[in-house]
Amino acid sequence: MTWLRQLYRTYENNTEVIGEFQKKHNDQEFALIPVSHTTQQAQIEVSLDQDGNFVSAKVVDKNEASTVIPCTEASGSRTSAPVPHPLHDKLMYVAGDYLQYGGTAKKTNPHEDYLKQLKAWCDSEYAHPKVKSVYTYLCKGQLVKDLVEAKILYVDEKGRFIEKWSKELEEQYGFRPDIYRVVTSNQSDAFVRFAVNVIGEPESRLWRDKSVYESFIRYYESTLQVKDLCYISGEERPSTERHASRIRHAADMAKLISANDTSGFTFRGRFKQSKDAASISYEVSQKAHNALKWLVEKQGYTIDGKVFLVWGTDNHEVPDPYADTTSLHGIYDEVEQATVGDRAHQAYANQVSLAIAGYKHDLEYQPEVNMMILEAATPGRMAIVYYREMNKELFLERIEAWHKSCYWLHRYKKDENNQLLQFIGAPATRDIAFAAYGSKASDKIVKGLMERMLPSIVDERAIPLDIVRSAINRASNPVAMEGWEWEKTLSITCALVRKTYEKEGFEVGLDVTNDNRDYLFGRLLAIADVLERSSLDPDEKRATNAIRYMNAFAQRPQRTWTIIQSNLQPHQAKLGAKLKYFNSLLDEVGSMLKPEDFTDKPLSGLYLLGFYSQRHDLYKSKKEKEAEKEQTEAKGEI
Repeated sequence: MTWLRQLYRTYENNTEVIGEFQKKHNDQEFALIPVSHTTQQAQIEVSLDQDGNFVSAKVVDKNEASTVIPCTEASGSRTSAPVPHPLHDKLMYVAGDYLQYGGTAKKTNPHEDYLKQLKAWCDSEYAHPKVKSVYTYLCKGQLVKDLVEAKILYVDEKGRFIEKWSKELEEQYGFRPDIYRVVTSNQSDAFVRFAVNVIGEPESRLWRDKSVYESFIRYYESTLQVKDLCYISGEERPSTERHASRIRHAADMAKLISANDTSGFTFRGRFKQSKDAASISYEVSQKAHNALKWLVEKQGYTIDGKVFLVWGTDNHEVPDPYADTTSLHGIYDEVEQATVGDRAHQAYANQVSLAIAGYKHDLEYQPEVNMMILEAATPGRMAIVYYREMNKELFLERIEAWHKSCYWLHRYKKDENNQLLQFIGAPATRDIAFAAYGSKASDKIVKGLMERMLPSIVDERAIPLDIVRSAINRASNPVAMEGWEWEKTLSITCALVRKTYEKEGFEVGLDVTNDNRDYLFGRLLAIADVLERSSLDPDEKRATNAIRYMNAFAQRPQRTWTIIQSNLQPHQAKLGAKLKYFNSLLDEVGSMLKPEDFTDKPLSGLYLLGFYSQRHDLYKSKKEKEAEKEQTEAKGEI
């Protein structure tokens, strides 16, 4: 029940943005929904005047279709049962002439039930004049007729809804109607929302009018009579046994709380009534679920139906544990300009600390961060597969520790100009899945990895070894992928290996004093790669012997190095003056290997760190090396 309390507190801490619409990256709108409201995707918008006369209608664009609508307990959890919403709804409910145009209804007349419910609102002391205008118009029973005349809906020669738009009809009419671009099935299933134009009032859209929200909330609260002890608030309040669905999206029918299976084993055998298990007030349920919907839309990751969500209850932004280091504020400012070495590591660590400090400066008393993972077991039931509360300051310390320990130099992201961006930092969890399982990994595998990585990030646990090994194996097989994919896999794997061997303090910059066997073998492989590449023509893109034999080298370094070294001889002959430098470097690194280490014992992932650092150092320009030398000397003088 803790998650409900935290979501309820989140709603209460964000009351100032209730009903305020925001846009996602795909231009779809979302908002924190008021109590007694839900969201639906509307296909038709009908505009009326204040006297209840039809003015116009239009088909709603998909990016603007999200509509906040009043709902009751019954309509908010309706499935196949014909239960009307109080105001905006499907044609079968709002149109009095729906049946005349070929529409079908089960047993009862949905329109009569809709008008009866709307009339009760309009006759109450909480009635709203714009809602009365809608009621006045719908009592005329000619909505479908008006929509057909406005060329929103289309009927055949018999005056019945055209179920499916065919090529023959398109040739006959010369176009495809807009309504068939937004409905998922028959146009008769379209959802209708209303706008009322009142002189002197700028807001005509009832789904955006806060006074309409308040009118229905007050009215519906007056109809709730049965009270019980709320387990969340600890107060006697109107209770509910029907809780909201549509948590992940507008068509999601899975519920987190449900006890409608009176013939099964949801609660029977343990409790006499469902409320004996947990009694939750209507207000708390509404606010908690609406806060969850808002947070999922605002900052949740959804992969193959599984939702990953992190939020702070105190209305303060928190860093995303699933994102890479570039998501932290201002992390580029100094690190991007630093060379790779001690100065870069220091600049990077300082920038991470400053970024995390930005989240800490306005901490309230004991603020909390909540982490939740949701997944639907069936179309009607959803489970919280992971939930964790953590003090915000501790959470920020863990995020800071992650970014300071699982980092490397990467070149796979692009800026706003579509140019490759070089950055030092920790990779995102989705990119870790890319490195471990490839770009074609299924969403099922990706979401499983993201869930497993969370304890490593927020609880400082070791990264699961199977993930690290898988990434090492893929990074050791460059010939199996394209160059850009291998480079991305290599740098991400280096970050994972560095985190795994964190206590040994490996850095991106080359460590010429490190005599670790695997690290030295990696350096030898990098020298062989750059030596051969230097002897080839610039236009020749084939893989070098070092790259082609990399997988075998990781398994049997002594034997494979002998093959690579013999294949280097023709290329050494082409180098001329450069040969002395490469040969001296090979001798220098080779002399650091102890005789007992020059064996065919398989290499650990540390060889990738030696390979990356040595190759990066060899490709540095003379100007960069001189600048780094000056910085190191200046640091020594200080």
